[in-house]
Amino acid sequence: MANVFDLCFSRLSISCQVTYVILFISLAQPQNIVDFKPSYLTATGPTVTALLLGNASDISLNLRTVSPSNTTGSIGPPSCVAGVTQWVLTREQMGKTAVRVQLKLDKSLRLCGENESDTDCCPKPLCVLETLQVSACVGGTPQASLLIQARIFALLLPANAGSENKTVIPNQVYQPLGSCPCDLTFGACDVRCCCDTDCSSEDLKLFVSHCLPGPFGGQVSPASDYQCSVQSSKNSPDWFPFVCVNSPPENNPYLGLFYQGYTITPEPGPSFQSPVSPAPVPVNVYIQGSPIFTLNDQYFTIPQKVLGQCVNNAPVAFLKNFEVNCATLLRSCPTGSPLRTIPTDLRIKVKNGQGGDVLVDVIDEVAFDLSQFISSTDAPSAEGLVCENVTLALDYKLYWEGNDITSITVTQTVGTITFNSSVALTTRYSAVFLNGELMGETNSGNPGYQVGRPVIAGIVDTLDNNTGLVQRESISLWKPVSDGLCVSAEMKPILFGENSTSGCLLPVSRHNLSQCDLLRETVTSLQNNLMTATHVAKSGNPDPFTTTDWVNISFLTQNSSTAMEDSTNSCYGVPSHQHIHVWSLITGMVGGVPQRDIRALQVSYSMSPWTLDCGGGDVSPCVDPTETQLFPITSSVSFTDILVNTGPPKTRFQINFTEYDCNRNDVCWPELAFPITKYYTGEPYSQSLAKGLILVFFFITASILGTPWRQIRQAWK
Repeated sequence: MANVFDLCFSRLSISCQVTYVILFISLAQPQNIVDFKPSYLTATGPTVTALLLGNASDISLNLRTVSPSNTTGSIGPPSCVAGVTQWVLTREQMGKTAVRVQLKLDKSLRLCGENESDTDCCPKPLCVLETLQVSACVGGTPQASLLIQARIFALLLPANAGSENKTVIPNQVYQPLGSCPCDLTFGACDVRCCCDTDCSSEDLKLFVSHCLPGPFGGQVSPASDYQCSVQSSKNSPDWFPFVCVNSPPENNPYLGLFYQGYTITPEPGPSFQSPVSPAPVPVNVYIQGSPIFTLNDQYFTIPQKVLGQCVNNAPVAFLKNFEVNCATLLRSCPTGSPLRTIPTDLRIKVKNGQGGDVLVDVIDEVAFDLSQFISSTDAPSAEGLVCENVTLALDYKLYWEGNDITSITVTQTVGTITFNSSVALTTRYSAVFLNGELMGETNSGNPGYQVGRPVIAGIVDTLDNNTGLVQRESISLWKPVSDGLCVSAEMKPILFGENSTSGCLLPVSRHNLSQCDLLRETVTSLQNNLMTATHVAKSGNPDPFTTTDWVNISFLTQNSSTAMEDSTNSCYGVPSHQHIHVWSLITGMVGGVPQRDIRALQVSYSMSPWTLDCGGGDVSPCVDPTETQLFPITSSVSFTDILVNTGPPKTRFQINFTEYDCNRNDVCWPELAFPITKYYTGEPYSQSLAKGLILVFFFITASILGTPWRQIRQAWK
């Protein structure tokens, strides 16, 4: 061919150029050349995979075990003669020019036990150590080869067969959960974790001299300084043998790294699904707070407020009074419960808590004045909707004795509502538990008042036998709603220990200001509605038949004389503000909670002038006698603690020098000898005194035998 190239390039003829192109094309034609990628592998597991690239349609694969030459150290040429091995060779066509070659070990990697006759296991930890050669041959001629160096260790399987039983967690007090922190794999032996119970004796032989040190490996290294065994004679002080401790290694401070001392109950995560209400579980005997059931084992329900929203089917709790108002915007006449309720739906049988039942007695009332139920509506037209027999209120009275419900009465108030497009309807629902004819009242503490509970007040009802019975009344503040006017305002009870101020607005016209005496009487009457009681309870659980449990309420007399005379557009001396002042005293502690008693309650009024404001260009209130302006009527309450045994004030030295103050320091030096005093009750006084004297003896002996005393004796000599 070299001659051909020389001849062609020398002559540069056209025929030679054509010959050169033909030769170049013939050389570029693909030949049956195949190659392994990669051509050398190191196997550490029972599976080996490689790729054979090229035209492998006529290729045959042969596997054999080879070994390097003892003289040259090299491996001989590939051979197309297969040998006997412990591997299984498979091939899979991956495309036109690629074949996946895979070898799998046909042998178990389990480590053989002692005196085991089974051959399908590994007698040594290094289970497989050999060199394999895979040859790709065409017609008995090798085309490519793959060398595999296999170095596979036996698997460390658990000594005991696994089971599906639940893991038994030991008691943390005696055996901590973290006794072997390096045991990270369940049911398998962790390398170098000598405390792993899954490791057999054969497994431990592999790394017994390389165990993980310290608490992570289940050991305490180094040992604690207080152990008598760790102190050498060279470095130990003279007094060390008297105070060192001989304690087992299991009792060490490292246990605190793994022992928490309490358990946490897992809480379910948030869910967007609607909660499933549990089925009612009837109770045999009613107690306070337990739900009341009907005869068919369903909850006895009345509309109530739950989380600020009205719920139509809320269970009624035994001895729990309530009164709620529910607002509904009506655009059409109601057809279902609770706004449309017939007496037969209310007349049901309720379990009485003693194995019997009671029938709910229904009393019907018709309301003609709907002002307290309809807050806003347009003037109805002739084409407006007329809704008859709309349920406006359901007032239940449940009579009880012991754990028994004796009778139930409900008063259903209905009315006819007329409106055009819509109307805002406010319905009332209440339940009161009566013991005979007396309503069960909740206390505000036992025995003293608790902060946040209502202040208990009452009036004395004198009977024929001169025995005073105190009937509970309310002490309230204004609670404005809707438009804030006093005519629609509600009242809220005074809560013990919580200062508060509230009020409402009273429309006043020029005509009202021309009758100042009548105006003052009207405002006084409104303020008196807040205070209907004459006595206040000293404690949170007063006895209505014991007058000594109650304190008279003092009222400051109003000054009727006015500094200025009334005029046409102004009135002076209007009692627009009512203030309630409560004095309380801490009388003791119950379970760490202070018990407070009320010592005095005083009601006072503040007078203020009311004058029409005609400024700002709006003079209509001063001209039109019927035009009104809004004037505030307010009420407030304040609580004052009475200090007892205050003593002389502390000096600056007592305030700043706190070294010996046991109340403000963790270390209390004045109580150093507390265990040997008679106030210590942890053990008998004789034992504590004996132990204290022994401890003093040890300190004296250590000081005499110690290094400082020896130096003093040497210096004295």
